[in-house]
Amino acid sequence: MSGNALPGGFDLAHWSEQRLARIERALAGWVVADAPAGLGEAMRYAVLDGGKRLRPLLVLAACEAVHGNEMAALRAACAVELIHAYSLVHDDMPCMDNDVLRRGKPTVHVKFGQAQALLAGDSLQALAFELLAPDDAAIPAAVQAALCRLLARSAGHAGMAGGQAIDLASVGRTLGEAQLREMHRRKTGSLLQASVMMGVACGGAGARAQAALADYGAALGLAFQVVDDMLDVTADSATLGKTAGKDAAHEKPTYVSVLGLQGSATFARELLDQALKALAASGLPDTRALHALATMVVNRDN
Repeated sequence: MSGNALPGGFDLAHWSEQRLARIERALAGWVVADAPAGLGEAMRYAVLDGGKRLRPLLVLAACEAVHGNEMAALRAACAVELIHAYSLVHDDMPCMDNDVLRRGKPTVHVKFGQAQALLAGDSLQALAFELLAPDDAAIPAAVQAALCRLLARSAGHAGMAGGQAIDLASVGRTLGEAQLREMHRRKTGSLLQASVMMGVACGGAGARAQAALADYGAALGLAFQVVDDMLDVTADSATLGKTAGKDAAHEKPTYVSVLGLQGSATFARELLDQALKALAASGLPDTRALHALATMVVNRDN
């Protein structure tokens, strides 16, 4: 399946446009410009005016599927995007991937210097958790705690940071598919799955739906990385908005290096099928947005 239109008349482009406008307004309001010594400018540069916003859209789509608290979901959507943005700032630095292009523009450390980039990333991470714990009786304390727990677990040693540690330690090494899967389950998949589950936590889904959406998020998270590995080989830097071909140049193990392009494409389609079957098993009456987002992830060209 390709394109944005889905059976049943669902239009992902129209659905996304309305929600992205809310996300952008909220991020622009919460990531302030007046932090000391130009720090706010670096933070806003890292977050605003770029990116697919897939993670925030997953939060909102999952929340809508379980009829959850919309304000909690908006805060969660912005928080997960701040964590994603901070991770990119740090990953691009010379001590990590040493990249100079992100979202079609110079990386934060190239624009503002390494020290300011490090502080911008630190500040975005802290702000993410501040957003999740407002002094607001409309968002129950138990929901705030659940959101903080999900985000922290997915971003730390058990998730994104742990996956990045494996990635850095694997340069120049040959990994099997199982090892590669474990690395990407942490590095990329964990935050994508958490985005789904944070949306679920804003509502009152039963155990069946929660388990099914966790399976959906896991399959989607891995599919995203498989396609990312393929695009690093097949797309150019202008299309990607970041440096193409850097995985091979840095001798990083990828799904393309392990399975080949055709094998990777087949695996991505299998993961999409797993994700859609999980949605069907959830028992939820309307998961069209989640269905469309998964399809978009596998069919994307950047």
